[in-house]
Amino acid sequence: MGIHIRNEQVADVDAIARLTEAAFRGEPHSSHTEHFVVNALRRDGQLIVSLVAADGDAIVGHVAISPVTISSGATGWYGLGPISVWPERQGQGIGTKLMKAALAELQRLGGAGCVVLGNPEYYGRFGFRAHAGLVLPGVPQEYFQAVAFGGEMPAGDVRYHQAFEATE
Repeated sequence: MGIHIRNEQVADVDAIARLTEAAFRGEPHSSHTEHFVVNALRRDGQLIVSLVAADGDAIVGHVAISPVTISSGATGWYGLGPISVWPERQGQGIGTKLMKAALAELQRLGGAGCVVLGNPEYYGRFGFRAHAGLVLPGVPQEYFQAVAFGGEMPAGDVRYHQAFEATE
């Protein structure tokens, strides 16, 4: 049938939580709270983009995008993540489809740009780059990357929504 990318639906919430928890279970650089973060973002009305990858009726991937604040006052900026794919389905291009769809939707919604915390080799394929003036405090610069959608790259300290501190 193939992978279909669509907006999250209410019936997907539990499947997204199970998927997100499973996707990060074996990740050494994970806080293992990503599924709590997604639920907290949703609860706080901060899931600006929430897409699932469906294979038939099965949810096999998910990506979340939420607003970030930048100390310079730049507006229209968002953070991508978490992005999750079932462990046994990783390496099949599902994450790539989710990334492309999420960034396209964020642009359609008028976002100025997007930041991400993660592997530079992976996210670099989607235009993300580290920028010296844009900082996520406490994180090595090369792992915090951004892409601007046509405008200028802002400078300043970036802060994710408080939902990223969720532990349950």
